Amino acid sequence: MEVTFHGQSCISFEANDKKVIVDPFITGNPLSDLNVEEVEADFIVLTHGHGDHLGDTIALAKRTGALVIALPELIDYLATKGVENGHPMNIGGNRAFDFGQVKFVQAFHSNSYTEEDGSIVYLGMPCGLIFTLGEKVIYHAGDTGLFSDMKLIADRHPVNLCFIPIGDNFTMGIDDASYAINHFIKPDITVPIHYDTFDLIKQDPEVFKSKVDGKVEIIQPGESVTL
Repeated sequence: MEVTFHGQSCISFEANDKKVIVDPFITGNPLSDLNVEEVEADFIVLTHGHGDHLGDTIALAKRTGALVIALPELIDYLATKGVENGHPMNIGGNRAFDFGQVKFVQAFHSNSYTEEDGSIVYLGMPCGLIFTLGEKVIYHAGDTGLFSDMKLIADRHPVNLCFIPIGDNFTMGIDDASYAINHFIKPDITVPIHYDTFDLIKQDPEVFKSKVDGKVEIIQPGESVTL
């Protein structure tokens, strides 16, 4: 199967004839290869509610009828915006859907959304995601700093493909991300994400690649990695 990167932390894949998109930050994303009016999705899965992850979820869910899978606070928030098709999950929870299984795991970050009037809505804990698709496991680390329980997560769910942030400032930078990959996660393939979208997170992914012991695929928005 192929998993496609769409800039920042957005990825998509198709499994069991179902289309899944994660953190659909499209509008306002200078690196996105997508047009939100053309995206088709059966499921939208969210790591947290910051604008560069929640992104176009509301418009996309309303147009496609996709089921949104996210933290309970985020599902409740989306319901106030007219998104009625939501499934709440929380850290440690694992559930089978038509496309495969998703498990929510911890991430160390913040989680809120700033409304147009400047008010801030708290949206619960941020998360990483473990997708089990047949015999393949994808770990989308979400926005996070380095933490040692990444090893426990990977021990419980040996990772074939890991998407990990390297942008620094708001998440792990190159040194911590490469340490996480080399010492804790040890996936078959690593793809760096959450970098270069804005000046504050400009990074050279080739430097990250040089620090990782295993296979790293640096892919541009619209490109895919094959599992």
